[in-house]
Amino acid sequence: MQNLFSFYTSEIEKYTQKLTKVKRQLFASSMIRLCVFVLAAFGVYLLFGNTRWVLGVLLMAIVAFLYLVSRHSDLQYKRAKLKALIQINTIELKVLKRDFYDLPTGNEFKDSLHYFSQDIDLFGLGSFYQYINRTALGQGSETLAKLLKANTIDNILKKQETIQELGKMTMWRQEFSAIASLAKTETTIVTIQKWLSKYIPFVPSIMKYLPLVFSVASILISTLYFLNYLSGFILSFWLLLGLVISGIYTKKITKLGNNASKAQSTFEQYNKLLISIENTQFESTLLKDKKKKITNSGKKTSAILKEFSKLLGSLDQNNNVFYLIFGNGFFLRGLATCYKIEQWINTHGSSVEDWFKTIAFFDAYNSLGNFVFNHPDYTFPTLSDENIVLKSNEAGHPLLDPTKSILNDFHIDADQFFIITGANMAGKSTFLRTVSLQIVMANVGLPLCAKNTIYAPIKLITSMRTTDSLTDDESYFFSELKRLKFIVDKIQKDRYFIVLDEILKGTNSTDKAKGSRKFVERLVGSKSTGIIATHDLSLCEAAEKLHQIKNHYFDAEIINDELHFDYKFKKGICQNMNASFLLKKMGIVE
Repeated sequence: MQNLFSFYTSEIEKYTQKLTKVKRQLFASSMIRLCVFVLAAFGVYLLFGNTRWVLGVLLMAIVAFLYLVSRHSDLQYKRAKLKALIQINTIELKVLKRDFYDLPTGNEFKDSLHYFSQDIDLFGLGSFYQYINRTALGQGSETLAKLLKANTIDNILKKQETIQELGKMTMWRQEFSAIASLAKTETTIVTIQKWLSKYIPFVPSIMKYLPLVFSVASILISTLYFLNYLSGFILSFWLLLGLVISGIYTKKITKLGNNASKAQSTFEQYNKLLISIENTQFESTLLKDKKKKITNSGKKTSAILKEFSKLLGSLDQNNNVFYLIFGNGFFLRGLATCYKIEQWINTHGSSVEDWFKTIAFFDAYNSLGNFVFNHPDYTFPTLSDENIVLKSNEAGHPLLDPTKSILNDFHIDADQFFIITGANMAGKSTFLRTVSLQIVMANVGLPLCAKNTIYAPIKLITSMRTTDSLTDDESYFFSELKRLKFIVDKIQKDRYFIVLDEILKGTNSTDKAKGSRKFVERLVGSKSTGIIATHDLSLCEAAEKLHQIKNHYFDAEIINDELHFDYKFKKGICQNMNASFLLKKMGIVE
C-alpha cells in the first residue's frame, strides 16, 4: 500500500513540475504574439505609402500570428491534460484512503429486477461501482456497468489476461483517461450514430464530376475576363449560374452543415483516443481483437475519421459570406463537399458505432486495469471444472477497510446449499455480499479479495432486499413471491449460484417455516448451489434429511455485559441470539 501512495504522490509532483513549465511557455507565447502585433503595426507605420512592402509585412505578420495561435492552442491543451493527470492521481490517493464517496455513484444503472445488482451494493453511494469506476466517457460508464451486470461466464481467462495487461500499463491508462476526460462534446455519441444511420443522401451522382468541370470552366472564364476577351456580363452570368445550381440544394446543404458542425468537435476529440489505441501494441487476445475493429483494410481509423472531420469543417465554411458566394458560385464547393461527405457516410457510416464502442471498451477496461494495479495483494481465481464451485481462503469484502476486515475461509461444492444462522449484526449479510461479489468479480475477470480461490464459473441470482411497490399496489410478500418465482424459472434453464437472505419474510412464523422448508427442498432438487441466511433455526433441520445442506453460523457472545462479535464463519447452528439483549441494553424493554 505504501508503494502505491509513493507512486501516486511522485506522479503528482512530476506533472506539477511539467505544468509549471507549460504555464511559463504559455505566458511567453502570449508575449510573443503581442510583440508580433506591435512590430507589424510599427512596420506598417514606417512603410506606409509603399503598398508592396506594407502587404509583405502584413502577410508575414499573419503567417507568424497564425503559427503562434496554433502553438498557443497546443500549449493550452497540454496544460489541460497535465491538470487532468494531476486530478487522476489525486483521486487515486483519496481512494487509497477509502475516500471515494464523491465519485459517480452509478445510480442510473440500478435495476430492481436484475439478477443481483439490487442486493449486493453494486451501484449507488458507497457501492462497488463507485469504488472501481474511473471512466471518463458516458459510453464508457455504461459499458462498465454492463460488464458488472452481464452475469456471463464466457472467456474468463481472456478477461483476466486483458485486465492483467492493462493493470501493468499505468502510464498509458492514465494518458488515455486524461485525453478522454477532455472530450467535452455538446453532441452525444447516440445522436451522431442516429444521424449517420438514418441519413438520406440528396446530392446527385453527377456531382462527382460537375464541380471539377465547373471549377475549370470558372478559372478559364475568369482568365479570359481579366485578359479582356470576355465581358463582365459573362463572368457575372457564370457566377449566378453557380449560385443557382447550389441554391437548388441550399436547405439540404444547410441542414447537413448544421449536423456536421455538431458532430465535428466530437469526431476531432475522439480521434485522439483512436490514435492512442492505434499506436499501442497489445499482447492479450481480447485487446488485439478490439484494436482490429478500428482498422480498415490496413488504413488507420484515425486517418479515416480525420478525413471526415476535415470535410465537416470545410462544409462549415458556408457560414463565411465570401466563401458562400464565390466558393459556391465559381467552384460549387458546397455540393462537392456534400457529395464527399455522403460517400464517406455510405462507406464508413455503419462502422462508426463499432469505433465508438471500441473506445468505450478501453475506457471501461481501464477501470478494471486500475483496480488490479491498486490491489496487488488480490489474487485471480484459479478456474476449475471439478466439483468445487467456490473455495476461498482468507476472503474479505473489497469495500471494507482491510485493516479492520475479518477474513474467512469457505468451501462450497456443486449442488450444496449452506444454511447460515446467526445473531443480528454478526456478519451474515456481509458474508452473503462477499460471496456474491466474489462470483461477480470472478466472472468479470477481476482478482478477488482473498489469499487464493478455486472457482468453477457459475451465474448468480440473489434475493436479499425485496421491497414492496406502492406504485404497482404490491405487498412486500407478493414482491418476494415474484422474486422467488423468477429464481425458480431461471434455474430450470441454467446453472445458478443462489443467495437468499431470509425467505418469506412477509408472512407469519409458522407459515414461513413450512414455506421456506418446501422452497429449500425445491432448490436442492433442482441441483442448484447457494447460500441461505435465516433466523429460523427450524430450517436447519433440513440438513438431517438432505445431505446437500450444510449448516453454518456467525456467533455473538456477551462478555462483561457487552455484545461481542468475532465475525468468523463456523460450522454448525447458532445458539446465541441477541435481539432480547439489545432491547434491554438500549432501554427499549425492561
